[in-house]
Amino acid sequence: MRVKRYVLVLMTVLAVVGLRAQTEGDSLRVSLLTCAPGTEVYQLYGHTALRVQDEGRGVDAVFNYGVFDFRTPHFTWRFVLGECDYMVAAYPFSAFLQEYEERGSQVTEQVLALNADEKLRLFRNLATNAQPQNRTYRYNFLLNNCTTKARDMVEQAVDGRVVYPEQDEYPTYREMLHRYTRDYPWAETGNDLLLGAPCDTVLSARACQFLPERLMQDMEEAQIFDKDENRRPLVGETHIILPDAPEKRMKPAADSWQTRLVEWLTPFRSALCLLGAALLVMVAEWRWRRMWWGVDAVLMTAQGIVGTLVCFMLLFSQHPTVDQNWQALVLNPLPLVCMPWVVRSARRRRTCLYHYANLLWLTLFVLFMAWIPQNFCAPMLPLALVLLTRSISYYLNYRR
Repeated sequence: MRVKRYVLVLMTVLAVVGLRAQTEGDSLRVSLLTCAPGTEVYQLYGHTALRVQDEGRGVDAVFNYGVFDFRTPHFTWRFVLGECDYMVAAYPFSAFLQEYEERGSQVTEQVLALNADEKLRLFRNLATNAQPQNRTYRYNFLLNNCTTKARDMVEQAVDGRVVYPEQDEYPTYREMLHRYTRDYPWAETGNDLLLGAPCDTVLSARACQFLPERLMQDMEEAQIFDKDENRRPLVGETHIILPDAPEKRMKPAADSWQTRLVEWLTPFRSALCLLGAALLVMVAEWRWRRMWWGVDAVLMTAQGIVGTLVCFMLLFSQHPTVDQNWQALVLNPLPLVCMPWVVRSARRRRTCLYHYANLLWLTLFVLFMAWIPQNFCAPMLPLALVLLTRSISYYLNYRR
């Protein structure tokens, strides 16, 4: 969430929160808010916040750990490097609810069954976090985000320990993300392109709670164990305070062939179309005994640019799970470096050793990719075959 008008109301709310020392815990009501996913890329996974109410003093504030400011120096660069800072902001519940009402997302409230001391402790900790000198934290999408921060604040305030329900099976990070991106194939492919092998390891129950809806489900059955091992539920009651309104999220459908084509062209289908075109080029080159080096220039440039991004994230980004990305075997900067040499050799009708090496390398990759411990992005196989057809075409023409 961007910092918008909420910065203006932050100090007003904190002035009220400043009375926390005199507030009795019995008058507090603390709840976890879970917001359903939206349609924008940054809304696909939902959102979590904490709500604190004190009707006697007129306090109804939301503590939101998902606030960021694009005006921060080098924000985009720091985000790519995994060094982006988010902050917690406190503002009126009505302002928070209005945003989700406008976009039509359901908001579920789970009232926490905490005792007076625990509620007061949580309130004080949240208010301290929201102070200007404390409100910034190092954001991490999988390990330290708006959802995990809300969970951690609740656990820190509890007298005892919170035990979450066990599951029969636990998914991987990639499987959990796919549940939210299945209707957004380009966003899903972008994720899969940059996320490496660690994203395919089975998670623990706690690691799964980086997603708002998963935390909401676990909270519903969670138990608080005190030092004497007496248990009590963490959530007292659950209700929907804002119903789902899908009609607000639906965009008017433009019934035209361009729109239908864009919807049909998923990354995988686009890669298959590119493979079909590459095969036609290979047949034409064999028939006319002429190599179309312009195709190599375009493909190798695109491969090198994407490969530079993949390798940069692999080597320098602090984001979790972007290391050990085996897709770098195909997508790396080497084609960008070798492209002038390949084009020059093709124009002079000379043999180029790059194609022999590329033929061997990509053949091995295609044959053994099923045994590589990583789930590749959907278009990876057809894209590898596209690049392989270029080297096969050169090899056949060299032999002839």
